[in-house]
Amino acid sequence: MAKPLEIESTEQFSLVLKESRLVVADFYANWSAPCKQIAPWYEKLSLSISKPNVVTFVKVNTETQRHLAAEFAVTALPTFILFRDGSIVDKVKGADPQDLRSLVEKLTKDIESAGGGGEGSSGSGSGGLAWRGADLPRGYTDISDVVNVRGLELLNADTDFSVRTLFNKSKPSSLAKDSSASDEKDWVESDTDEQLLLFVPFNSATKLHTLQLTSLPPTGDDDDDDDEVPMRPKTVKLFTNRPHNLGFEEADDIDPTQTIEIGEADWNSNGTANLPLRFVRFQNISSLVIYVVDGDGDSDKVRLDRVRLIGESGEKREMGKLEKIGDEPGE
Repeated sequence: MAKPLEIESTEQFSLVLKESRLVVADFYANWSAPCKQIAPWYEKLSLSISKPNVVTFVKVNTETQRHLAAEFAVTALPTFILFRDGSIVDKVKGADPQDLRSLVEKLTKDIESAGGGGEGSSGSGSGGLAWRGADLPRGYTDISDVVNVRGLELLNADTDFSVRTLFNKSKPSSLAKDSSASDEKDWVESDTDEQLLLFVPFNSATKLHTLQLTSLPPTGDDDDDDDEVPMRPKTVKLFTNRPHNLGFEEADDIDPTQTIEIGEADWNSNGTANLPLRFVRFQNISSLVIYVVDGDGDSDKVRLDRVRLIGESGEKREMGKLEKIGDEPGE
């Protein structure tokens, strides 16, 4: 148990993120009344929950550490950012002690129950943290919750599968220790050929930085015909701000926002490809069309298990115009 650690440099903060499984960072300013009000409570929370190399509480002065505030898009004071294994898992804006404590306690339980770490460190389960097959780029969060699941549409999908499973928060069943014990098909496969067209509408404008695709086709000896064993995606085209899904002919004819070629080396041990996007082209996005053009083999089917969207949700305000949550204008 320890008091919050005052961060004095970028190098110090990077070291803390590397050494502690969970880091709770309080971005504050000395002139902010809400920051002063919650400071004693934040110190008590640190004294009661912090554990060496497991949970570390830090304070980041946005006046002296402006580069860190800018890197992590701090636009309101106070802002609490929670990191797990060096990646952002959530942000809490404002001085509400109960909201922050509940979230910290849940994350602490997740870490203690999970034991060791590893690639793709997010927890599993249907609530709270969503499973991810790869780490988050520094400074960005998983914004998959902005997806309007009722508006999802997937063309050329086998009818045995549901499109909503792609955004399921749970760990794919194929990664379970005894995956053969479950008959649940928590993935999607293409139908007549290897192409898929996925329309993903958002509930709010977003800025997309990275697309994470997880594909876990069966491996090892299999008696099935090679044409029936699904492949991983190879060529993916992305289209932004479409009012509805595209048709396959239209998707072939018009210029995409970005085309991505996925190589064998891009897939990690969790079957996840971490695909950086041309960030300047993915600003203020209201929808995304993911067009899987082909797969990485000769099969007639392509398989997708999970899709995760990484970036920023909502509008980002400029630094220097930090909002004091809890104060009335002019105070």
